[in-house]
Amino acid sequence: MRRRKGMCVLWPIYFDANVSRKYRRVPKDMAVPSPSLEEICLALRRLGLKYEPVESAAHPSRHWEKTGYVFVEKKWPKEQLIRHVASLLKVIRSSRRGKA
Repeated sequence: MRRRKGMCVLWPIYFDANVSRKYRRVPKDMAVPSPSLEEICLALRRLGLKYEPVESAAHPSRHWEKTGYVFVEKKWPKEQLIRHVASLLKVIRSSRRGKA
């Protein structure tokens, strides 16, 4: 995995309600089942942050799943950024469920 100065990495597993707390970075009540890279990018766009998705990568703990990750402009501390994205993912999921 490459490094970028002034950016941090967000993996979909950080927000996944289906994985154990060992890999998830948010409480289960803030997580969503199987978040996609596109949903994370949409949340980052709504936050007004610069980002760069990398689609063909797998988290080291789940090397068989190519979920990708996102480089994100480091505007806040990483934990705060993760919480902002998680809360927006919940909103995005609920609005998509309402449309379906």
